[in-house]
Amino acid sequence: MSGSTDVEAAVQEVARRARAAATELAVATRAVKDAALAGMAEALLRSNADVLAANVRDVSAAQAAGTPEAIIDRLRLDESRVAAMAEGLRDVAGLPDPVGEVVRGSNLANGLELRQVRVPFGVVGIIYEARPNVTADAAGICLKSGNAVLLRGSSSAAHSNAAIVEVLRAAAEAAGLPADVVQLVTGEGHEPAKALMRARGLVDVLIPRGGAGLIRSVVEESTVPVIETGVGNCHVYVDRDADLAHAVAIVLNAKTHRPSVCNAAESLLVHADVAEQFLPLVVPALQEAGVTIHGDRAFQEYDGVAAVTDEDYEREYLSLDIAACVVPDLDAALGHIRRFSSGHTEAIVTGSQAAARRFTAEVDSAAVLVNASTRFTDGGELGFGAEIGISTQKLHARGPMGLPEMTSTKYVVTGDGHLR
Repeated sequence: MSGSTDVEAAVQEVARRARAAATELAVATRAVKDAALAGMAEALLRSNADVLAANVRDVSAAQAAGTPEAIIDRLRLDESRVAAMAEGLRDVAGLPDPVGEVVRGSNLANGLELRQVRVPFGVVGIIYEARPNVTADAAGICLKSGNAVLLRGSSSAAHSNAAIVEVLRAAAEAAGLPADVVQLVTGEGHEPAKALMRARGLVDVLIPRGGAGLIRSVVEESTVPVIETGVGNCHVYVDRDADLAHAVAIVLNAKTHRPSVCNAAESLLVHADVAEQFLPLVVPALQEAGVTIHGDRAFQEYDGVAAVTDEDYEREYLSLDIAACVVPDLDAALGHIRRFSSGHTEAIVTGSQAAARRFTAEVDSAAVLVNASTRFTDGGELGFGAEIGISTQKLHARGPMGLPEMTSTKYVVTGDGHLR
């Protein structure tokens, strides 16, 4: 057999094992699933040294290869990040089990009892880049929602992902579940991911997490249904009625709290009526935090501000860079967002209820925030527990994808000898 055929066969075998495991997981009680999640959390903490040692190998290799610091930040683990992974698993264990939830139900006029109930997808494939914390997050959410998961991480995190999955599999098995509810799709190059994309009938849904290139490739090439997670060209618009002190704090948090993630702000829009007062506050604050501003003429009045281009307005920087401009009014801000937004998250800072209502009604993004940082578009921050990703599509799921979004539904119809 050719190499590509070998890879295809190997991925299909992993998927078959996942489907067998999913059959058992689908009927597992909440108590069993929660015990497995708690066991996974404890096991991660116990194996902290092994996981970090594996991560050091990945980070060292990335640094030697000249990988940008923004990507290395996503790749790097430390004790606090491992602890956060464990806490995420515990958070998911504490959430209601979506499986079996009745979405709607009624007694029909003919006496039939109708219920629409949540059920697992079955086998979920995740193709993702760099971030090894996704390994634990995805495994936890998929397990709680009754899905077996096939994880295809990037080669840059291969050692980290292998160490984490080894821990998770052992903990699942110790709790009485099949170890194959969590599996890595291994192998070098792009072919294993492509084989996963072609595993229609064995994999029920595929979720890409990463840059625009990865997401586009999965959406365009996959024969497995895809839930599209999008890049985050997120905007903060400072309205003329904004509290300027709040606005500076929100912009700084949105841009600098963790610039390498998808809910970090990448664009700043300022109403012309407050530009004269606001720019002297926000420009030095951003520059002091190490941010490079790519600005229009109003921003270029300040030293160190680079000229902005349409390409800058379109970029997801994932770094300490921000595109910025002054807009004449709310209409112009909305037009700019419609043109350049990736549909992820936009925020308005304003004291005007009318402006806030218009902004939330007219902005077509997965999340719209009023007087709050874009960094709140996150499953954990919104009370969903760890998330699979932020969906920017409009079918099935949109925004942070927690447990309910990782299920489908089926209709259960109960009769008493009914005939049509």
